[in-house]
Amino acid sequence: MIAAIVFDFDGVLVDSEPLHLRAYQEVLEPRGISLLREEYYADYLGFDDHGVFRAISTARKWPIDDGEIRRLIREKTDVYEALLAAGSHLYPGAAESIKRLSAAYPLGIASGAAKPEIQATLTSQGLDGYFRFIVASGDTAASKPAPDPYRRAAELHGIPPHACVAVEDSRWGIESAKAAGLWCIGITNTYPLAELMDADAIISSLSELTPQLLQGLG
Repeated sequence: MIAAIVFDFDGVLVDSEPLHLRAYQEVLEPRGISLLREEYYADYLGFDDHGVFRAISTARKWPIDDGEIRRLIREKTDVYEALLAAGSHLYPGAAESIKRLSAAYPLGIASGAAKPEIQATLTSQGLDGYFRFIVASGDTAASKPAPDPYRRAAELHGIPPHACVAVEDSRWGIESAKAAGLWCIGITNTYPLAELMDADAIISSLSELTPQLLQGLG
């Protein structure tokens, strides 16, 4: 029986991937590095900020050390937060789904985003009180697609991984959840159904995430 839910954040609750891309572009372009939309969605979307900059440095043969990566992350975070502050970017129905599901299940978040970014969004929308915990970038030894974030989420829920379900929008997130032993529901906010086939079920909207669907997994 499913006893708890763990949401990814970007691409599941918040339509923030276009904002992340713009923030990366604004930080990288002055350094002579271009990042196209197609490349970001194909190669980098599933990683946290450190992973994105490290992967780009490898792909471009652009030598940067950990200190420079920390500077890039700080700059990117500032740009992203300014973009986010311009308005609400929750997916339609996300707030209602969170409130509805929290009445039946404990909720948590496991994301590659920075914790201040997640907290700022939830607080601005009055949703911070619906989540028991946030596992964010830097909270585990490895980030998605490694299983660490979801293993930690199950620990914080205090129940076995097989009693938790993750909600993910990318193959990297699905890989992470399944490797940690969680059930996983894919949502087609970011990628088409064909790229989410490793999930245990696939939905097109959070309104489809019902107790009936969750219990059908077990």
